[in-house]
Amino acid sequence: MLKDLVKANRSCRGYDRSRKVTREELLEMVDTARFTAAGVNQQPYKFYLIYEEEEAALMNTLVKFGANLPELGLPFPGTEPPAFILICHDAEVFENVERFRLDVGIMAQTITLAATEMGLIGCMIGNYNKDKVKEALGLDDRFTVELIISIGKNAEDIRLCDLEEGQSHKYYRDDNGVHWVPKRKLEDIVINK
Repeated sequence: MLKDLVKANRSCRGYDRSRKVTREELLEMVDTARFTAAGVNQQPYKFYLIYEEEEAALMNTLVKFGANLPELGLPFPGTEPPAFILICHDAEVFENVERFRLDVGIMAQTITLAATEMGLIGCMIGNYNKDKVKEALGLDDRFTVELIISIGKNAEDIRLCDLEEGQSHKYYRDDNGVHWVPKRKLEDIVINK
């Protein structure tokens, strides 16, 4: 069951705008993530939730999607994500931002798995200017935006495939618009065969 959830948990770059995401749904995702393991249980992260249309539109101007497919200009107009969760480091809890970066990935994966379980999908976005996002949202200086996760209902056909020898690891789209995500085979990632 977990394996199926992980396989369904894909990075989405095109959303069904008719399906709104509520504050309550985002809170449930964050509530799930807050139970994850945290380095020395310090928990220096706070979450900024975006679900109102105007703020989501602003965020869509501040992030970039699909670095491997720049020619497509993703997301296509009308398929922008309707919601976001920003994972922010709070320097008042712990000053050193670098110390707990591993926790960000654990929380982000938990958030996107919770979204997938709800019938939604997400994308972890690292392509943004931290200072511009912070300024646009009016975030206090104590916060550093560590990761942005877009959330919504999937409007794409995303499929996994085995990464064959000599094939690029980069995701791609075929002529029918199917988004393919090559994954290394199990026998290629286990060291002690």
